[in-house]
Amino acid sequence: MNETTQLALGATAIGLAGTWVWRQRPALRTLHRASAMALALFLGAHVLGHLAGLAGAAAHQAVLEALRSIYRQPVVEGLLLAGVLFQAGSGLALLWRGWRQRKGVVAWAQALSGAYLSLFLMIHVAAVLAARQQGVDTNLQFAAAGMHTPPWQWFFGPYYFLAVLALCTHVGCALYWNLSRSQGAPALAAALLVGLVLAAILVVMLAGGLQGLAILLATGPSNMPAVA
Repeated sequence: MNETTQLALGATAIGLAGTWVWRQRPALRTLHRASAMALALFLGAHVLGHLAGLAGAAAHQAVLEALRSIYRQPVVEGLLLAGVLFQAGSGLALLWRGWRQRKGVVAWAQALSGAYLSLFLMIHVAAVLAARQQGVDTNLQFAAAGMHTPPWQWFFGPYYFLAVLALCTHVGCALYWNLSRSQGAPALAAALLVGLVLAAILVVMLAGGLQGLAILLATGPSNMPAVA
């Protein structure tokens, strides 16, 4: 099956899914949750793939190539891109709808973490697609480039740290609302702890503190590193 055929199948799958959504008219929150579960699997694998860099850039590249053999199939990638767009758009719509009704720390943590994730995903996906158009391999070195281009490390450090923390916080909040009262709070606390640890490890690793990396400098206008 050639790439054109695969892209056509991907477009067909997205079109059929859109038709079903239009006819069924399910609640936006229900669709948001369904797409979130699918994207969470991909994002979890993506973060763990980056953490494979703890064993060195070569180990990361091997894991990355294995994952790419799945998610870079045109059909799968088309669905992922559609999922990211829908997740970001529906999340912002739900945030706007419930802005005045939100009460409590957990509700606001869920809203703010979701808003940051929406922003991060849109920027990250756009940067990766732009880099790929230029023939740049969007691997660990690409992600680390901004951490080694002063003064952009002061942007990219918090940018990556908050992305991982927001992902774990959002998942933790979902568990909090959907588990029993005795299970929800511990699940949220565990998710926050995991998020803090993983975020710290990722940022330190990208900064070269845990494993030396051959940094690929991806620069944009005015020597500004591409946002990855």
